[in-house]
Amino acid sequence: MKIKIGVIFGGLSKEREISFAGGRTVYDNLNKSLFEAVPVFVDSFGNFILLDWELVYKGSIRDFYPSVEYIPEKKHEFQIYAESIDVKTDLEKRALGNNLGKLLNIEELKQYFDFAFLCLHGPYGEDGRIQGLLEYLKIPYSGSGIFSSAVGINKIIQKHLISQSGFNQPEYITVDRENWLSKRDVALVAQKVENHINFPCVIKAPTQGSSIGISILQYNEPKELQKAIDKSFFIRHIQAEGWNAMNEEEKIEYIRTLSDIREGLGIPVKVNGQIFFHPSDLFDFTEQYFSQNSSDLLIESLDGESEIIIEGFIQGKEFSSIVVEGLEGKAICLPPTEIRKGKELFDYRSKYLPGLSRKITPINLPDEQINSIRKECERLFKTLNFGVYARIDGFISDNGKVFLNDPNTTSGMMPSSFFFHQAAEIGFNPSQFITYIVYTSLQRRKREFKYNNVCEVLIEKLNSQMASFQKLNAVKKNIAVIFGGYSSERHISVESGRNIYEKLSSSAIYNPIPVFLSGSDEQHELYTIPINVMLKDNADDILEKVGHYHIHPVIEEIKNLCSALTLKFGDAYNLKAPEQITYKQLAEKVDEVFIALHGRPGEDGAIQLELEKVGLPYNGSNAESSSVTIDKFRTNEILKNHGLLVAEHCMVYLEEWKTDPEKVYEKVEKIGYPLIAKPSDDGCSSAVKKIKNREDLDAFIKLIFRTELALDEAASLKLKIKEKEEFPRKKAFLVEKLIEANGAKTFLEVTGGLLTHLDDNGNIVYEMFEASESLAEGEVLSLEEKFLAGQGQNITPARYAKDETQRSGVSEIVKQELEKVARILNIRGYARIDAFVRIFENGKVEVVIIEVNSLPGMTPATCIFHQCAINGYKPAEFIEKIMNFAVLSGKSDSAVIS
Repeated sequence: MKIKIGVIFGGLSKEREISFAGGRTVYDNLNKSLFEAVPVFVDSFGNFILLDWELVYKGSIRDFYPSVEYIPEKKHEFQIYAESIDVKTDLEKRALGNNLGKLLNIEELKQYFDFAFLCLHGPYGEDGRIQGLLEYLKIPYSGSGIFSSAVGINKIIQKHLISQSGFNQPEYITVDRENWLSKRDVALVAQKVENHINFPCVIKAPTQGSSIGISILQYNEPKELQKAIDKSFFIRHIQAEGWNAMNEEEKIEYIRTLSDIREGLGIPVKVNGQIFFHPSDLFDFTEQYFSQNSSDLLIESLDGESEIIIEGFIQGKEFSSIVVEGLEGKAICLPPTEIRKGKELFDYRSKYLPGLSRKITPINLPDEQINSIRKECERLFKTLNFGVYARIDGFISDNGKVFLNDPNTTSGMMPSSFFFHQAAEIGFNPSQFITYIVYTSLQRRKREFKYNNVCEVLIEKLNSQMASFQKLNAVKKNIAVIFGGYSSERHISVESGRNIYEKLSSSAIYNPIPVFLSGSDEQHELYTIPINVMLKDNADDILEKVGHYHIHPVIEEIKNLCSALTLKFGDAYNLKAPEQITYKQLAEKVDEVFIALHGRPGEDGAIQLELEKVGLPYNGSNAESSSVTIDKFRTNEILKNHGLLVAEHCMVYLEEWKTDPEKVYEKVEKIGYPLIAKPSDDGCSSAVKKIKNREDLDAFIKLIFRTELALDEAASLKLKIKEKEEFPRKKAFLVEKLIEANGAKTFLEVTGGLLTHLDDNGNIVYEMFEASESLAEGEVLSLEEKFLAGQGQNITPARYAKDETQRSGVSEIVKQELEKVARILNIRGYARIDAFVRIFENGKVEVVIIEVNSLPGMTPATCIFHQCAINGYKPAEFIEKIMNFAVLSGKSDSAVIS
C-alpha cells in the first residue's frame, strides 16, 4: 500500500487563499506511484474536513465555502468568506462544512493519513500550534518543529533572537495597539522614527506573510504614517468628508476593498462596539452613520495585531533564499533569488501574478557576496533550529552587509514560488522536490520524536517504493508540452504549460518534456529546456535564459553539495541545456504534443499545421477550426448566420482610422455606448475594456494603435490600466455592444467547458460540462480574477435558479446552445465557450455567445478543472482523455461550417 499523505491547507489566516493554491500544487504533484494524496481542508473556524477531491480544483475557497445555500441575501452583493455568516455555536460552524466532505474530529486524523504535509500559512499554521497537535497525535509532519515554528511566525521575537545571535539588523521600534488607539500620537511615533531609524522606513504587521499589512514610507508625512500604522494594525479611520464625497459605486468598492483579507481588514470587524459580519451590513451602517454624524468612524478587524514593527529601509538588493537539509542534516542554502519589482513594495499581486516582477537566480552579485548571503542564511537556519526547509528573506546593502529580516518555516508552494524555482536549479522538478520534503521530514521527525518506530516504518516503506518506481520510467510516453510564444498572453501560457507539465510529471503514464516557443509568425523557434529554465518567473525571463544559457559557478557548487539529494530524488535530464529543434526533430523525440499556447500562435492553426506535417498528435481542434475561432469577428459572423445570439459588433481598422476618424466614430456609435472594445485575436482579458463614451474610445484607440511600446500616460489613466498590464498593439480591434439583462429576471456571465469522445462508429460525441458562473468585481473579468489564485470567484455549477429542477432545466438549454456552437465550429478535443445567459419570468432562456477558446487556459485556478471534476475527471485524467482523443481521432475530419 502507498503512504497516505494528508495535504493540510486552507486555514484561518489572511493567507488562506495562498495556502489553498499551494495545497492544490502539492496534492497534484505528489508522486502517484509512491503516495496517495488525501486533501484535508481547514475551514474558517479551525475544523478539519476530509475534502471531496472535486473541490480541490476550485479557483478559490469562496467558490465552494460557504456553500451557496448558506450565503444570506443582501441588498448589495459582495464576495464573502464564511466569517460573514453570523454563526454562533460550534455546531453551526461545523454545519457550514457539512457538504464539503467528511468533518473529522481531531482523534480521527490518524485514521486517514500516515503523514501530514503542511501547506497552512500564518497563525494556526506556521506558529507551532498545528505542529504540537500532530506530535500529540503521533503523526509525522513536514517542515520545522514546534519551537522553530513559533519563532518563525513572529517577526518581533525573531528580531530579538537574530540581534542577540550577532546578525545584522536594521534599527527598529515597536508600536503597541492599545497605546496607538488611545492616543494616535503620530508626531510621537514620527519623532521616534527620526531618532532611532530615520526615513525611509518599513511598517510591518509582525505575524502576516504574502506582504499583507506592509507599507514603505519614503518621507516623514504624518498622514501617510498614520495610514500605514493603521494598515498594519488592520484598522481604518473613515472621515465623513471623504465618505460623503463618494458616489454609491465608489462607496461599495471602498467597503469591498476594506473587507478583503488580502488588501483590507477582512471580516468580521468591530465598529462603535458593534460587530459586523457581512460587508453589506457594514456598508448600510456606514451610510446611515455619516448621514447623521460628522465625526470619524473607527473600524477594527477582529483579527488584528497587538503590536507592529517599524524598521529602517535597507538600500540595496532584495533577495529570498530556500535553505534545505541534506541527507546528513546539514543546512544547504540554494541559490538566492533577487527580486526585481519595478515598484517599491513586493505586494500580493506582484508576488503571485506572472509577469509583474522578475526573479533573478542567483542574485546578480560577485560570487563571494552570493556565498556570504548563503552562509548567513545557513547560520540563521541552524540558530533558529529550523528543520527540513525554510525560506529566508533579506537584503544586501550597497556596502555588502547582509540583513536577514524574515525567516519563514513554510514557503508558498504555488508553481511560480521560490520554493520550486530554486529547487529546479539543482535538478528537482516539483514532484521530486515534494518527495524529498516528505523523506527528509520523516528523518527529522525520527530524530525528534520519542516514538521513532512510527517514522522508521514509513522511511523503510518509502525507500522500497522509490526503488520500484525507477523501473516504471522506461515505459512512459514522451509528451512535449509547448508553451510561451510572443503575444501578450505569453506569461499566462507559461503558467498553463508549467501546470500541464507538473500534472504529467507525477503521472504513471507520461514523461513530459518542456518545449518553449519563441520567434515570430514567419518563423517559429522551438527549444527543449531544462526544468530550472521552465520555472523562471515569466516568458521573458525564459527567453533570456534560452538565449544566454550557462550554469553559474555558485550554482555548480551548490549542485555538487546537493549531489546525494539529486541522485536519490532527482533526474539528470532535468538540467540538460536548452536545445533548438525543428518540428521534425521534435517528432523524433516525443510521441505526442500538448499545446499550452494561447492566442497567436497556438490557437490560430499555424502550429497545428506544422505538427500535422510531421505526424504528431496534438490536443484541441484542427488547423482549420482553430483559424476560425481565433478570429472573434469571423466567429461572431458564422454563429449569427446560423441563428445563434451574439452581440452586435463591428471591426475598427487602423487604416480607416487614419483615413477618416469621423467615419469610425459613426460606425462605432451606431452600436451605442456602453460597449466593449477588445483585440479580435487575443484572450486572457488582454485589453478588454468597457467603453462608456467617446473619450474612452479615443483613449483605447490611442493605446491599441500606438507605434511605440510605451503606453500613453493620460490614456492609461483614463482606462485604469494597471501597472505592467499587457496592452497589445494591433492594426484592428473588435467592438461589441455591451450585453445587458434586457429585462431578464436572472442575468449571468458563464463559461462552459467540453470534452469530445468517439463512439463505436467513430462519430464525435460532445460531453458538455456544467458551466461556471463568473463574478467580476470590476467592469469586466480581470486577468487576476481569471488566473491569480484566490482573486476571482467562479460558482460551479452556475446559479441559474434556486430550485434545482429549474436550475437543471436551464443548464440543459445552455449546454445545448454551447454544443451547437461547438458543432458549427467543428471544435475537437476540448474547449471553453463564454456566454451571457438571460432567464425571463416566462421561462424563456437566451444564450448570447461571447467567444470560443480552442485552447483554454490550463492554469491551476482555471474553471475548466472545476467543471471536469464534477464529471469525475481529475486534471491528470482530463489531460489523458484529451490526448487519447487526439491519438485516436486524427485531425483531418470534417471542415468547419462557414
